[in-house]
Amino acid sequence: MIEPDNEPGTPAGSDAWRYPNRATPPGSSLYYAVRFAPRPLRDLLAALAGWRQQVHAVLDEVSDPGVARLKLDWWRDEIRRTLDGAPRHPLSHLLAAELARRPGPPRLPADAFLAIAERVEHELRRLRPADDAALAAADRQDMGALFALMARSHGLHDDAVLAAAVATGTWCAQVRRLRDAGLLLRRHRTVLPTATLQRAGLSHEALASAAQRHRLAELLTPVAERLQANAPRAALNTLPRALRIQQAIHTALLDELLRSKLAVADQRIGLTPLRKLGIAFLTR
Repeated sequence: MIEPDNEPGTPAGSDAWRYPNRATPPGSSLYYAVRFAPRPLRDLLAALAGWRQQVHAVLDEVSDPGVARLKLDWWRDEIRRTLDGAPRHPLSHLLAAELARRPGPPRLPADAFLAIAERVEHELRRLRPADDAALAAADRQDMGALFALMARSHGLHDDAVLAAAVATGTWCAQVRRLRDAGLLLRRHRTVLPTATLQRAGLSHEALASAAQRHRLAELLTPVAERLQANAPRAALNTLPRALRIQQAIHTALLDELLRSKLAVADQRIGLTPLRKLGIAFLTR
C-alpha cells in the first residue's frame, strides 16, 4: 500500500498518527467507528483520538508526579499552539493540517481539549469523584469532550447534537470503566465514587487489595444495570455514524459484561474484532 504524502512542512513522524494509529488500532472499537466515517475525515478523527491517548499516556508512562504534571502542561500549551497554527509534535502537525483542509470554521474549541487534560490532572492528583454525579461529570470532561470534537469534525455544531454527542461519550466511558475496572484498581485509578465505597465500608486502596477485590463484581453490578436502563437515546439519530457505532459496540459490551456477572477483577472481558465489525456494518 502506498502511504499518503506528508503535507508540505509536516514532519515525517506525522504519518504514524494517520488512521489507523496507536489510538485507533485494528480490532478496537474506535478502529471500526473511524473505518465507517467518511474517508476525508478518518485521519482527523484518528488524530483527535490520538491526542486524547497521548494525554492519558501521562498517567501510565511517567512515574514522577511532578514530571507528569509538567508533561501535561506541555500538551495543554501544544493544543493552543496547534489551534493557532504553530504545532511542534508530529501528531499536532497532522491535526493542524487536517483542520486546515476542513470546510467552514477551521478551529475546534480549545476548551474541549483542555477538559480532557484536566480530567487527567485530577487522576494524577488522586482527586477522587465524591459521588455518581461527580464521576459522570469527570466522564463528560473526557470521552464526552472527545465525542463532541468528533461531532464538530463532521461539521455538526447544533447545541442539541453536541449535547447528544457528549451524553453518548459519557455513557461509553462509563461502560469502558466497568470493562477495565480490575486493571484500573491495580493502577490506583478511579473505579467507583468515594460515597459508594464508603457505604460498602471500603476505600479505593482497600478495594484494590487482594483481600477485598472479590467484592468488585457486587459493587459494579448495580452500576451496569443503571447504565443498561439509561443508555442515551435523545437525538441519537442525529449523530454521525462513527458515534452511533461507538454506542452500539458499547451496548453489546455492556450486555457481555452483565452476562459474565462483572467478573472483571482479574480479567478483561471484551468483544471479538469480528463481532465489532459486524456491529459497525449493521449500524446505519
